[in-house]
Amino acid sequence: MNRSTITTERVATVGSSAKSSLWPSVLRWIPTSTEHIIASETSLLSTLKTSYVREQVDIGSGPPGTQTKWFGSSSEDHRFINTVTFNSHEDVPTIVMVHGYGASGGFFFRNFDALSTRFRTIAIDQIGWGGSSRPDFTCKSTEETEAWFIDSFEEWRKAKNLSDFILLGHSFGGYVAAKYALKHPEHIKRLILVGPAGFSTSDSMPENLVRFKASWKGAIVNHFWESNMTPQKIIRGLGPWGPNIVRKYTSARFGSYSQGDLLTEEESKLLADYTYHTLAAKGSGEFCLKYIFSFAAYARKPLLHSASEWKVPTTFIYGQEDWMNYQGAEQARKDMNVPCEIIRVPKAGHFVFIDNPSGFHSAVFHACRQFLSRNSEEQPLPDNLISV
Repeated sequence: MNRSTITTERVATVGSSAKSSLWPSVLRWIPTSTEHIIASETSLLSTLKTSYVREQVDIGSGPPGTQTKWFGSSSEDHRFINTVTFNSHEDVPTIVMVHGYGASGGFFFRNFDALSTRFRTIAIDQIGWGGSSRPDFTCKSTEETEAWFIDSFEEWRKAKNLSDFILLGHSFGGYVAAKYALKHPEHIKRLILVGPAGFSTSDSMPENLVRFKASWKGAIVNHFWESNMTPQKIIRGLGPWGPNIVRKYTSARFGSYSQGDLLTEEESKLLADYTYHTLAAKGSGEFCLKYIFSFAAYARKPLLHSASEWKVPTTFIYGQEDWMNYQGAEQARKDMNVPCEIIRVPKAGHFVFIDNPSGFHSAVFHACRQFLSRNSEEQPLPDNLISV
């Protein structure tokens, strides 16, 4: 079992409200709270062998030296990024892991033990998700929304005094990681994008999806999309029935979808509990959806259009059954002026790091071989991976 060390500088406000947290969860319509999120993360990480440190990293109330407050807020409250660090040794490379939409850093729980044998491994909850601060979402444009995530991550980096690290982002976290690397390439020595969002353009929308969008059903879906109807709103609206719905989803998604390493019964239960509490807490970062993506999750500002501006060597990792299309990465690679490789992991879907963790670890180690071995150029791609 884990022999974890946990430090908390200050607990961010992530639940419904301070007053509601005084009520037992069985008496609340939405049975979650700040304490539930942190407790469920702790339970999930208790399945690990590697010790860790948790901290709430203070990013202040706004950019240093200005009168501006974060996210257009008038609040003087400081904001915090929930951060978990495994293997604090400074003589190994640092890898920072950024989760996707509707997730949190704990989703990488099946990877921390393996990655921490070779890296100082840090996982964060992006602002507005998980155990991080959940300020009111005030963004009104794609530019403001991108800045919400990029600038808060940069202040977190400064607070942690990090530089020359490997940045890994999954799905929407891959979009944020890529946008961050475009703005601050000097801090990143390798970019790893795992099933990243934002590389396909609406021009490449399949014909059947074009027809659906033009139908009355598509018009209804598009209306809900533009109204920012998020999955989290639905979970909160279900009240006390929400936990069971999430449990059924996680059991179905991670219990039968993968052909790789299936979750144990305990892992499935703990992940379901953790997922529910991160989804049901106060809405914040989730409302980025309509500003970053249009109908069917096509980016409003596709990363494909910025490929020629890439300054950081990049590795793309996709599950072989990933619904994110790796062909967008193939197209981007043609315009990149930095080293770029695309790896597909068999027996895995979009959550490749959960579906086939051993294959995922092999892909990450291969991507970072130049930092892990003196003979990096002599190391071929492992047999359990596919090069594109």
